[in-house]
Amino acid sequence: MKNRIILSETKLLLILKVIRIGIAKDFHQLYKARILNNLKQINIMGLFSFIKNAGAKVFGIGKTTEAAEARAKAKAADEKAATEELRAEKTAAMNLVNTINDLQLQVEDLSVLVDDDMAKISGKAHDQATKEKVILVVGNTAGIATVDDQMTVENPEPEAQFHTVVSGDTLGKIAKKYYGNAMKYPEIFEANRPMLSDPDKIYPGQVLRIPHLD
Repeated sequence: MKNRIILSETKLLLILKVIRIGIAKDFHQLYKARILNNLKQINIMGLFSFIKNAGAKVFGIGKTTEAAEARAKAKAADEKAATEELRAEKTAAMNLVNTINDLQLQVEDLSVLVDDDMAKISGKAHDQATKEKVILVVGNTAGIATVDDQMTVENPEPEAQFHTVVSGDTLGKIAKKYYGNAMKYPEIFEANRPMLSDPDKIYPGQVLRIPHLD
């Protein structure tokens, strides 16, 4: 008898649970129906369904395949340009190193790196004059606006002044400015060899060394 009572209670609980679920579903459907009816009656805007990809592409939503392809092409073009620029910078750096070596300017472990319009030079120069000449070789190259000098000097000596040539300048005029004597121009010419091959061949914008006189 006891087992039958327990079984009857179990069935009763199950029946009650089913009834509750059924009531809940009916209540939910009734509530939803009433809400929709009220929305129709008072004309409140709610959720509406549309075909996702059929409308106009605005506000950056649902961009067209053509736009995506255009972005991909632009990105590829930028990457190509960056690669070509890097290749050109490496070539320029190599040419500068070759030029410095051809001029027989002694710099141990010479390295030149070009990044846009800036060149970085490192290594150990034989003396201060050599270091300054290397700086001028690089700095007087078209396309270079800044030289980052990281060179050390094996045999230190006083630093020279730098002069930027302007229109109308001559070595004699520059010598008069710095030495007080125009006839001292050969000192400036020698200080800038082998970059200068003729004392009359200087140009505006060119930077020259002006060494200290003993």
